[in-house]
Order: sequence, then structure tokens, then C-alpha cells
Amino acid sequence: MDIETDGRFGNKRVHHRLGPANGAASSSTSGKVCIHWRAGRCNRFPCPYLHSELPEATAKRPSQSGGGGNVWRNPHSGGGGGRGGRRRRGPEQMGEGPRRCGWWPEAQGARSALQVVTGIALPAGSDKLYSGSKDGTVRMWDCQTGQCAGVINMGREIGCMISEGPWLFVGIPDAVKVWNMQTQAEMNLTGPTGQVYALAVGNELLFAATQDGRILAWRFSAATNGFEPAASLVGHQLAVVSLVVGAMRLYSASMDKTIRVWDLATLQCIQTLSDHTGVVMSVLCWDQFLLSCSLDQTIKVWAATESGSLEVTYTHKEEHGALALSGMPDAQSKPVLLCSLNDNTVRLYDLPSFSDRGRIFSKQEIRAIQVGPSGLFFTGDGTGELKVWQWVIDGSQTK
Repeated sequence: MDIETDGRFGNKRVHHRLGPANGAASSSTSGKVCIHWRAGRCNRFPCPYLHSELPEATAKRPSQSGGGGNVWRNPHSGGGGGRGGRRRRGPEQMGEGPRRCGWWPEAQGARSALQVVTGIALPAGSDKLYSGSKDGTVRMWDCQTGQCAGVINMGREIGCMISEGPWLFVGIPDAVKVWNMQTQAEMNLTGPTGQVYALAVGNELLFAATQDGRILAWRFSAATNGFEPAASLVGHQLAVVSLVVGAMRLYSASMDKTIRVWDLATLQCIQTLSDHTGVVMSVLCWDQFLLSCSLDQTIKVWAATESGSLEVTYTHKEEHGALALSGMPDAQSKPVLLCSLNDNTVRLYDLPSFSDRGRIFSKQEIRAIQVGPSGLFFTGDGTGELKVWQWVIDGSQTK
């Protein structure tokens, strides 16, 4: 099954200070999930509702240690993180866990490219899954058959890929390619210098993280049905490799070992987080928290203080460098964190306890993780292989 588990148990209580976990949702939407996205047909850009099914944190959880407190605590009394603790039964025994998905009989281990898969996207309303690779190709996969439905040769190494509504955005050196999957409109956004490593959408803006340390922003114009340059965010000293939007903030992770916090209203940097000692590879918003992972072999959880600034409230130690973060609900709607490591595995953790749910093995490093609807998620590794997974309740079944 390519999955094994060893477990730890923890107890957390959380503050609720950061606001919605997705920047596309304003305060007026109260963090509601878009019903059209759930049905796979949202065509709004930007959509004011969440395009995510990750549930909110539970403010109260049963205590196993008798402790209380109102902050995200280390599950172990010694502080820090690390391995150890009680072993729990694996997914087969517990009756739940992620499995290779038979929904795509041909694509469970499909060869997506000849080199590293760097991006995976499933546009709303589309019956095609898209994957991008360092070999310069974008592959289209038929969601009904699992077959490759076409290949677009970009001619240049693909750094990242996201979708928002019917739009598909692809980052390449010195540009962002844009397609509208419904109208077939195609655009080329210039301005980046070097590779575009990350893309994000928030507050009616498209953000691109570039190799030279800048973050470029474009605003969608309904009048022209296109994107117009809006701003250039300067501050990082080295390449920006990850972006995420949450609670009217843009968070950027960089090879300069810092995370910068940008106000979406003013596009000004309001805080620089410097607790990591290695390249910060990925950032993720979950409920009221910011999560980050780094080549320094840690996952850090950040929470807002009374003054509104962020500080580390928990550090989870890994045995290998961490590459990418993603989050989703399992088959029982419990939040799970997915973290790929440079030992060719993806670790799965319950949130907020960080109890170990198991791991997924791969032939090479997994650089792309994309969450889909209905318990599906996709992984792409260094061999060019694209895999489809689905959470199931009965561990004896493969859906």
C-alpha cells in the first residue's frame, strides 16, 4: 500500500486571532466554502468564498495529559517536537487512510513528465487535470478515463502552476502564462526576472514569486477581461519560493530563510519572520494559524499575539528537510496536514495534535501536492510520476 504509520498523541487548544484561512474570502463571507466550487463549476475570478474543504480547528479537544492552556503546545513535555510516543494502529487496522485512487484506473501512477513535477491544478468546471514539469511541458489528463488528453510544450522549465475559477496560471522564466479554460483565452504576463516559483490569488490580485526576490502583482480588469500590472513587492534578498493568502495578508517564504507578511490592502510589508535557520520552502494558512516548513528540518506553527504580530507557538522537528505543505480533511472530516520531505516521503499529521497518521513513499522527492474535491489529492515526484489518492473510511477498500 506504500503507507506505514507510527503515532504520537497530543492535546492542543487554540486562539482564534488570524481570521479566515483563505484570503479570497473577505470578512463578509465568514469563511464559507463556495458551493459552486464543491460542485466543480465555480467560474468567478476572484471568488469571495473559500475554495477549500479544510475544516476549522476545534477549540476544545479531549485532554490526555490533564493539561490545559490556551495556546498551541508541544504534545510532549520536553518541548520542541521530535519522534517517539505511543504507537497507534495503521490505516488498515483503523479502517481509514489515503489510498491509491481507482477513480483514474490508468492515472494512479501515470507518467506525467520526464522530469520533476512542479505543479498540479484542477480548474473549476473543467473535466481536465493539469500537471506541469521542469521538462517544459503541461499535460492534460481526462478526469473520466485517466488518460493523457494532450501535451503543451512551453519550451521553458515550469516553476509552478495554480488554478482559480476557470483560470489556469503557469509560472515560467520571465513570465506567467494564463489560460481561461472556458473561453480558451490566452495571455502572457511579463515582468518577472528569472523563474516564477510560486503563484497566489487574493483580494482581486494575482501574485507571482520570482527568482530575483520580488513579488509581482496584477489586477484583473473586467473591462478588458485581462490582467494589468498593479505592484512590485520588494524586500526579500533571495528567491521567493512559496506564497499563501489568508486573513487579508500575503505570506511569502524565501531562500533568504525568512517569511514576510504583507498587508493586502496596502501591499506593504508589516512583519518579517526570521525563526527558521534554513530555506523556508512552503507556507500554509490553517484556521487561525500560519504553518511553515524549511530545509532546517522543522515545521513551525505561528499564531498572533495580542498586538497582532506573529510568533512561533510550536515547532515540530523532522529528521529530514521539509519541502511542501498542504492540508485537507480526511474521510471523517478531520483536518490533516501533508508534508513532503527530502527523504522521498510525505508525512501525514492530524491537526492540531500533530499525531502521526502515516506516510506515503515515492521514488524521488515529491515537490507538488494538490488537494481536490471529494477527498482526492494528487502528488507529483522527481521521476515525473503523478499519483492520485483518495481518503477512504474502510481501509480494505480502494476507491
